[in-house]
Amino acid sequence: MSSPAIEVKRDQSLAMRHVVHVRNHLISVDGAVEEGGDDAGPNPHDLYDAALGACKALTMVWYAKRKNIPVEDIQVAITRDNSEERQGIYRLAASISLSGDLTDAQRQELLAVAEKCPVQKLMTSVKTEVTTTLA
Repeated sequence: MSSPAIEVKRDQSLAMRHVVHVRNHLISVDGAVEEGGDDAGPNPHDLYDAALGACKALTMVWYAKRKNIPVEDIQVAITRDNSEERQGIYRLAASISLSGDLTDAQRQELLAVAEKCPVQKLMTSVKTEVTTTLA
C-alpha cells in the first residue's frame, strides 16, 4: 500500500527554504542560519523529531477516547541528543505531561500506549528502504 506523494517545492525567495505539500497542508522547511538558511521553518531533523512527539500525542488521545480515559491535555516535549549521530546513535527523549482526573494506573496505561506509537516502531524496529531517482 502506498500513500499519496508528499511534494517538496523550492521557495526561491529565500536561500534554502522549501515548502512541503502534504495533502492540503503546507509546511515551511528551512535550514538554520548557521547552515546557510534563514530559519524560516523547522529543518528536516526537527520534522523527524516532531513526528515522534506528534505520534505519541495522537496515539494517547485516540486510546483515551476508545477507553473513556478522562485525559484533558496532552503535551509531549522531545529533546534530541545528536552528538553521536555520525557513529550511528541518535537519541530522542520524550517527556509527557498529562492533565485530567486520571488515576496513576490510567497515567501508566497512557505512557505504555505512547511507547507503542507507530512512528516509534518505525524509528526503532523497522528497516526503511529509500530509493532516489531523477524525475
